[in-house]
Amino acid sequence: MTLFGTDGVRGKAGKKVTAEASMRLAMATGIYFKQFAKTKKILVGKDTRRSGYMIENAIVSGLTAVGFDVIQIGPMPTPAIAFLTESMRCDAGIMISASHNPYSDNGIKFFDCEGNKLNRDKEEEIEKIYNNSELIAASQATEKMIGKSKRIDDVIGRYIVHIKNSFPKHLTLAGKRIVIDCANGAAYVVGPTILQELGADVVVIGDEPNGFNINESCGAMHPEVLAKAVREYRADIGIALDGDADRLVVVDEEGEVIDGDKLMAVLAIHLHRQGALKGGGMVATVMSNKGLDEYLQSHNLTLHRSAVGDKHVVEMMMAHGMNFGGEQSGHIIFSDYAKTGDGLSSALQALAYLVSEGKKASEAFNPYESYPQMLVNLLVDEKRDFDEIEGLPELKEKVEKLGMRHLFRYSGTENKIRLLIEGKDEKVLEEMMEECVAFFKRALA
Repeated sequence: MTLFGTDGVRGKAGKKVTAEASMRLAMATGIYFKQFAKTKKILVGKDTRRSGYMIENAIVSGLTAVGFDVIQIGPMPTPAIAFLTESMRCDAGIMISASHNPYSDNGIKFFDCEGNKLNRDKEEEIEKIYNNSELIAASQATEKMIGKSKRIDDVIGRYIVHIKNSFPKHLTLAGKRIVIDCANGAAYVVGPTILQELGADVVVIGDEPNGFNINESCGAMHPEVLAKAVREYRADIGIALDGDADRLVVVDEEGEVIDGDKLMAVLAIHLHRQGALKGGGMVATVMSNKGLDEYLQSHNLTLHRSAVGDKHVVEMMMAHGMNFGGEQSGHIIFSDYAKTGDGLSSALQALAYLVSEGKKASEAFNPYESYPQMLVNLLVDEKRDFDEIEGLPELKEKVEKLGMRHLFRYSGTENKIRLLIEGKDEKVLEEMMEECVAFFKRALA
C-alpha cells in the first residue's frame, strides 16, 4: 500500500490512519531522521479533530521508542509547525491534520529541520523503512536511550509575534472591520488574536471546535457562510481558513468570493512594485487560470506552473530563485515569511495591500477577466492508469482542437478524479465538460 499522497499521509481515521500505523510510521520517521539528528528532538502539533488524541499518543510512543524526545504543542496551524520546528532547533516536525477534509479523516505531515515539507524521495525512504520489520525491530531503544516527551503550552506567543512581524510596521488595521472564519480548526485562537492586536474590529466565527465540527459548514470549504457574515456585519473584508490554517479564501465587502488566482496576481504585482519580488515572477500550479499568465505577462513577469500541492510550488520556487507562489485553492507562499502555505501570513499581506491602496476589496482584488473554467470532481472506485483508458487521447485531442486547456488528474488524498477544462466560450465549455464527465463515468465505472 502506498502511504504518502499529495500532502503527507491521509485517510479515514481508524481505518487507514490507525494508532498502529501511526506508531509504526513514527518509528520509521525517527529511524530516517536519526541519521541527520543533532538535537534528538521532534516537534508534534495537531488540529482539533477528536482522532488527533489517538494519533498523537501513537506518534509519541513511536518516536520515543526509537530514541527521540518529543515536544508536544497541541492545536496549532500547520505553518506554525514548520516555523517552530526550525525556531526550536528540532530535527523534524510532525503535524497531525487532514487539512480541509472532514473530521472523520486525519493525516500526518512531515517537515525537516529547516521547516520544509519532505520531497518525494525522502517520503519513499521513510516508506521503505516502514515496510522493513527487521530494521524497525532492531532500532528499538532500550534503557537510558528511550526518549521522553513534554508538552509546551506557551509557543503560541512565538508564532503570533512571527506572523505579526510580517505585517508592515507603519500600517495598522484600525478602522477595518474583518470577519474571520477559523473553520473550528487549528487557528481558532491565533487567528483572531493576531487581527485584534493589529487594531482590527474583528468578528469571529467558526471558533468553537468540539472535535467533530472542523470544516463542517464553515471555513475555506464553505465561503458562503463567511460571505453571509460579511454582509450581515457590514465588514470591509472576510477571511476564511481551513482546518489547519494553511489555506486562505477572501471575501470582499459585497460578500463575493475573491478568485484565488486574482488574489495571487495582485499580491505578486504589489511585491514587484515594492522591489521585493524575486526571480522575475511567481509559481502557480497547473490548475491556475490562463488569465493569470496573461496578466503577469502584461507586467513583464513570468509564471511557472508546478504540479498540484504547495510543496511542489515551494520546490519550483526554490529552483527558480522565487519568493512568491501558490495555488488557486488558497495555499499562498511568501517564502520570506513562511516555508509553506500560511493562511494567516497571506491574509496579512492581502490586508496590508488593501490598507496601503485605500480601495475597497471588490476593486482592489479584481485586476483582470478570467477565462471561463469548469472543475468537476467524480468519485471513482479505482484510479486506473490514464494510459490504459481507451479513447482518452482522442478526447484530449478534441478538447485541444476547440482551443481549450484541459487537466485530468486523480486526487492525491481522496478517491476522486478531477476534471478541469478552460476556454473562452462558456457554452462550448459546458458542452465539452458534459462529454468528459460522461466519458469518465463510463471508463471508470
